[in-house]
Amino acid sequence: MVPPGGFGPVPVWAILYLALLVVGAFGGFVLYRRVIHLILQGRQVSRIDHPFMRLKGAALIVLGQRRVLQRVPQRDWAGIGHALIFWGFLSFTLSYLIFIFAAAIWSHFPEWLLTPLGVRVYSTYLDLLATLLLVMLTWAVLRRWVAKPHRLSFDLTRSFDAVIVVAMTAGLMIATLLTHAFHVAEGGVGPEAEVIIGKVLGNLLVDAGLSQGTASALQATFWWLHVALILGFMLYIPFSKHMHMVAAPANAFFRSLDSRGALAPINLETAERFGAGRVQDLTWKQLLDGYACAVCGRCTDSCPANLTGKVLSPMHIVENLKDHMIAIGHQGERNPEHVEPSPLVGGAIPEQAIWDCLNCGACMEECPVVVEHVPTIMDMRRHLVLEESNIPETAMNALLSLEQRGHPWRGTQFSRTDWAEGLDVPTLAEKPDAEVLFWVGCTGALEQRSQGVARSMVKVLKSADVDFAILGDEELCTGDPARRMGNEYLYQILAQQNIEVLNGYGVKKIVTICPHCFNTMRNEYPQFGGDYEVMHYSQFVDGLVSQGRVKPVKMMNVSVAYHDSCFLGRHNGIYDQPRNIARAVPGLTLVEMEPRCRERGFCCGAGGGHMWVEESRGTRVNHARTGHFLETGAQTVGVSCPFCLQMMTEGIQADGKEGEKQARDLLEILADSLDD
Repeated sequence: MVPPGGFGPVPVWAILYLALLVVGAFGGFVLYRRVIHLILQGRQVSRIDHPFMRLKGAALIVLGQRRVLQRVPQRDWAGIGHALIFWGFLSFTLSYLIFIFAAAIWSHFPEWLLTPLGVRVYSTYLDLLATLLLVMLTWAVLRRWVAKPHRLSFDLTRSFDAVIVVAMTAGLMIATLLTHAFHVAEGGVGPEAEVIIGKVLGNLLVDAGLSQGTASALQATFWWLHVALILGFMLYIPFSKHMHMVAAPANAFFRSLDSRGALAPINLETAERFGAGRVQDLTWKQLLDGYACAVCGRCTDSCPANLTGKVLSPMHIVENLKDHMIAIGHQGERNPEHVEPSPLVGGAIPEQAIWDCLNCGACMEECPVVVEHVPTIMDMRRHLVLEESNIPETAMNALLSLEQRGHPWRGTQFSRTDWAEGLDVPTLAEKPDAEVLFWVGCTGALEQRSQGVARSMVKVLKSADVDFAILGDEELCTGDPARRMGNEYLYQILAQQNIEVLNGYGVKKIVTICPHCFNTMRNEYPQFGGDYEVMHYSQFVDGLVSQGRVKPVKMMNVSVAYHDSCFLGRHNGIYDQPRNIARAVPGLTLVEMEPRCRERGFCCGAGGGHMWVEESRGTRVNHARTGHFLETGAQTVGVSCPFCLQMMTEGIQADGKEGEKQARDLLEILADSLDD
C-alpha cells in the first residue's frame, strides 16, 4: 500500500512511529499487568528442556496448524478455514512491515527488497487474499451465529468478543482493497496499481465520476484507517480471547514432553500446600493455559462427561480460572496461609466439575493450542482430598480399602491367587529368575468377571512358552485409583511398597492386562525409582503372534467392535496392537465405532477413579458408550481393559441386550481360538 503524503512539515513516518510508540508502550504495560505479572505468580516448573524438540513441535503446531487441522479427516472443515485465516494473518503481518512501516520511511524499500516484479506479485497476492478472507470471515460468522454447531453453542463461544475481532479483521481486508482501489482511481502507477480486484474497483470508481482529488483523499483516509485498525488490534488483544494469538505459540513451546498419562508428583516432605486451591498453587504454565485458550469449544465438545450432561466443561475450567485470576489480581508474595478474596474451587470453578473428570484426555487430544486441562483439574482434586478431606463417599470407601487391604475392591472374598487355581502359575518367590513378571492387577485377581481375562493370559503365555511368574500375595494395587481420586499420599505409599518388592526381585520386564496398571508403572513409577520395561498385553502378545509363537487356529465367526481404552490409546498411543490381535483371530470381523474410535475414542466411564465414584447427573457415560457399540451392529464389543469390560458389560445389561450382545476382552477371544 502506497503511503500518503505527510501533514505539512510533519512526515508520515514520524506520525506513524509516534503512534506505534504510544500504542506499543500502553499495550506492553497492559500485557505485563494483565497477563505476564499474573502468570508469574504461579509455582515454578521447568519447561525449557530439549529446546530444539520444543521449537520443532511448536512450529508444527503454530505455523503448520497441525492440531487445528486434525479434525479435517473427520470432515470437520472449520480447521481449514481457521488455517487459511491464520496463514493470511501472517501474510498481512509481513506486508505491514514492508509496505507500511518500512515504506513510510523510504518509499522505495518494497522495490529494493522484493524487486518491482516481487512487489507486484505480493500485492496481487494480498489483493486476492483479502477477498478470499472476506469470504472466509462471512462463512465463519454464518457458521457461528446461524448454523451453530454444538461446539459453538456454549456461552463462551457466543461472546460478542468474537464479533468485534471478526469485524476488525474484515475492516483490515476492506481497507486493503479500497486503499488499492483509490490508489488506482487517483491515477497512481507502479506495481500496486496493477492488482486485480483493486484495479477493477478503481476503474469502476473512475467510471462513476470520482475525481482524482477525492480519490487521493480517500486513499489517504483508508491508509490511515488501516493503520488505526492495526494499532487498535494491538491494544485490544490483551483484553480479548485473541490473546491466544500471543500466548498459544508460547504454550506450544512450553508444552509437556512427558507422557500424557503421567501426573506430576507432589513432594510430600517439602510442599507447603497439597494440590491447588488458589491461583498461586498452580504452575505458571497452568496459568498460561487460560490465555492460550482459543475458546473454540473443541475440548468441551469432546468431553464424555459434558456430552452426557455433567457439570464439567474443560473450556470453562481454564477460562474461569483465568477470569478469576484477573478479577482478584496479583496476590502478592507467596504465603501458604494466604486466603484469596473469593474462592477458586467451589466459586469460580464448581466443585462437582472437578469430580466429573474421567482423566480420559479427550480435551487435551482436541485442543489446538496444547492446553493441559487434566493436570489442572487433578491438582484441584488433590486440594479437595488432601487439604479439605472433601471426597465423595463411594470414593472414600475405595480409598479405605486401598489403605487397609492394598486394593480398592471392598467386600471381595477372593485372594490374590484364587483365580490361578489349577493353572500351575508360579510366583516370583518360587521362580525369582523368571523372564517376565505377569502383573495381574487388583481387578484381574479380585473381580470375578475379570478373572477370566487373567486365566486367558496364562493360556496365551503358556502356549508361547513364555518364562513368567506372578507376585501373588506380594502384589499390591499400583496406586492408580488413589492418585486419580486425588490421594497422592496414599498413592506414593503403595507405589513405594511395590517398587521395593520389584527392585528386591530385580524385576526387569513386566506385562500387565490393565492399561491403568501399565500406565502407572510405565510412566509414573520412574518418578520414584521404579524403572522397568513395562508392556501392556496387547503389545506383548502382538509380538508373540507376529513371531509365530502364538497361533490362533479355531474359527470364531464373530463380529467385534473394538473399544479403545483411554489409558492405552490416548495416554500411551497404543492403537494398532490390539487391532492386530483381533485380526489374527480366524473368522473374526473387526468393526470400528466411527467416528469415536482411536484418538477420538469415547471413555467407558471408569477413568479418573470413576470405577468407584458415582456419576453426578445425566446419562451414565458407559451407557452412552454402549449405545455407540450397539449402533455398529456387531455382536461383541472387544476391550483390552478390565475396567472397560465391566462398564460395557453393565451397559449391555442396562440396555436389555444381554442375550444378544456381549463384552469380551480380546485376550479371551484369542485364548478361545488357541488349541486346547
